[in-house]
Amino acid sequence: MQHAVGAPLPPPHRPGHGPVGGPHPGGPGTPPPIPPAPPAQGWAAPGPDQQPASPAREVTGHFRLPPGGLVPLPAQPLEPGTGAATLAVLLIGPAGAGKTTVAKLWAARRRVPTAHVSLDDVREWVRSGFADPQAGWNDQSEAQYRLARRTCGFAARNFLANGISCILDDAVFPDRPVIGLGGWKRHVGPGLLPVVLLPGLEVVLERNAARSGNRRLSDEEVARIHGRMAGWYGSGLPIIDNSTYDVETTARVLDDVLARALASPPAW
Repeated sequence: MQHAVGAPLPPPHRPGHGPVGGPHPGGPGTPPPIPPAPPAQGWAAPGPDQQPASPAREVTGHFRLPPGGLVPLPAQPLEPGTGAATLAVLLIGPAGAGKTTVAKLWAARRRVPTAHVSLDDVREWVRSGFADPQAGWNDQSEAQYRLARRTCGFAARNFLANGISCILDDAVFPDRPVIGLGGWKRHVGPGLLPVVLLPGLEVVLERNAARSGNRRLSDEEVARIHGRMAGWYGSGLPIIDNSTYDVETTARVLDDVLARALASPPAW
């Protein structure tokens, strides 16, 4: 059949949709219904009221943590060194002794989970109204120190209760009972193992000179603090003179000292 040039062509025949050019059973101008796609093999087609399931949401934090009570005396390890023992350690020393650096390395090199908490870092959480002891020791600076120590003690107990060792560092004076060792024992527990890091004055002065900000003290203040720290000699606490040690060596010596303290805890 021929059609005139420019005349419209008739619509193609579609099986099941009536004769060529004929109206659809639904009425003139009604588009044909689109049949639903068959369900994929092995899956049931969802019903009209069903919505596709949302992807599983990862939920964390919904488990109970053991409460952090006072830390008891640690059990003697079954292997040389501190091994897998869960420890609460207090590293004592003057400014510039290397407490924080050594504590961080010792914690990082252990084979078991270990946390490091520095008292100075916690004290400096106070951003407005910070009472800097360098400006003079007063009731507010002492209150902030006590609060920081209590916060550190709570953190240590919480870590220990959940199987994570903790090493704290602080410049604890043997002649200052208000901020002395007894307070740490009260906040952490009888299982706290104190170790004193006490290099020579020349080394402390040199390290202090490399500091900046409010962590850097005057030479006179460093000498005064160092002189007061000498009172730890004869206290029965283990003392490490790291004047000639690098950080790696000091961390190893600290681990040896702690292993001996585990075998025979110091009386303090």
